[in-house]
Parts: sequence; structure tokens; C-alpha cells
Amino acid sequence: MEYVILAAAALLSGIVGALVGLGGGIILVPAALYFGITLGLVPGLTPQKIVGLSVIMMIFTGLSSTLSYMKSKTVDYRSGLIFFAGSVPGTILGAYVNKGLDLPSFNLYFGILLLILSTLLLVRKYLKPVRWFTDRGQKREYIDREGNRHVYGYPVPFALLLTFVVGFTSGLFGIGGGSIIVPAMILLFLFPPHLAVGTSMFMVFLSALVNSVSHITLGNVPWLYTLPVIPAAYIGAKAGAALNKRLNSELLVTALRFILLLMGIRSIYEGIWG
Repeated sequence: MEYVILAAAALLSGIVGALVGLGGGIILVPAALYFGITLGLVPGLTPQKIVGLSVIMMIFTGLSSTLSYMKSKTVDYRSGLIFFAGSVPGTILGAYVNKGLDLPSFNLYFGILLLILSTLLLVRKYLKPVRWFTDRGQKREYIDREGNRHVYGYPVPFALLLTFVVGFTSGLFGIGGGSIIVPAMILLFLFPPHLAVGTSMFMVFLSALVNSVSHITLGNVPWLYTLPVIPAAYIGAKAGAALNKRLNSELLVTALRFILLLMGIRSIYEGIWG
């Protein structure tokens, strides 16, 4: 039963993560917390093991979706490597801070993060892009499939600082960081949306490699539970990347932000009164 639950959660994580550039952990972690710990349907899970499982999953969701986005030429490798360089120290620090969190604290802080992310998803389409960062940074150019020219850019020091925070969040909670970096890339750095999603998944893949080493070293990976999670997440990520090329993902984002809001409220409740 536990393998079916984890496979279903991983499949959904892969689809949603690749479709909107979130990495997938934002789905798997609360699902594993609820079914694994609250309902007790997946034996042996702790917050640390859930994060370790999510990080291993993100290697494969990141790889699968990155390969798909590479084919459609919607990955900015240079920017992805710069963002990855900023996220590495944050990822390692977050993984080590994670080991000191008990279940109520993890639920509380993770719930607060979910509320922040749902709010970010809610307001991002109402926010206007800010040219200040692009005008003061290294400018880059992208020609989309319709032949439209997009100019975007960012100051490298600010990008490194931002991705350090993203990396810390990823290491601490086992989420991909795309839920933070994708809106920032679009609103602050003027990335075209599809290029932002593809580049985000490239960074998620690289960051997950580093993140996984930290959590493996700390003994946080329940290896038996990776057996259903890895193939399901890989298949889901390929499906999500394919859907990204055909669908307007705004409907999914609308549903996702309300789901995150509800999960955030439940997680905070569990952290305070559970």
C-alpha cells in the first residue's frame, strides 16, 4: 500500500513540477507528511527522511524535464550554472539545519513556506516586470519559436544572493526551489516564461545532485521507498514537460496555489496543535 501511495504522489509531483518549473518536492513532501506521518500509512518516515526522499526524486524529475527542455531549446545553460553556483552553499547549509528540526517545528515552518508560495503564485500575474535588475545586469537575448526577440538579464551578485536563499530552502525542506526562482526570473530578470521554466529545471537537477550528497551523508534517504518514487517521478516529469509545450499552465497554477494554501494551513495547525 505504501508503495502505491508514494508512486502516485511521485507521478503527480513529476507532472506538476515539470509543467510549471517547481521541481516536484512541493507536492511530494506534504503528501508524504500527511499519508506517511499523520495517517501512518507509510511506516518509518520522519521529516528528515521525507526530505531525503524528495531530494533523490528531484534528481530524476530534474533530469527528465531538462532533457525535454533541451530538445525544445528552452534552457539557458549559462544562467542555470550561475544560479546553481549560488544555490550550492545554501543547499548544504539547509540540509544540515534540517537535522535539528523535530516534527512540530518542521510542520510549522513548512506550513509558513507553503503560505508564502501560494501567495506568490496568487499575485505573480498581477505584478508588473521590473526592468531595474535587467538594466543593471548582464543582458542576454532569446528568440522564441515564433521569432519574437526577448531581452533579459540580471546583476550576477544579486542572482547569487537570491539563489543562495533558494538553495537553503531546498536543502531545508526538500523542495526544488523553482516556486521561488521562476517568478523571480520572470518578474525581476524578464525571462520569457518557457525559458524560465526550462532553466529552472536545469538548476533543480544540478542542485538536487549536491543536495542528495548532503542528505545521503546524513543518513536521511529511505532507499527502499525510492524504488516506486524514482520511475514514477521520471515518467511524470516527461509528461509534464510535454504538456508544457501544449498547454497554458495558468489553470494548473490557479489550482496549485489553493492546494498549497490549504496544505500550508493544515501544516501550521499540525505544527502548533498536532
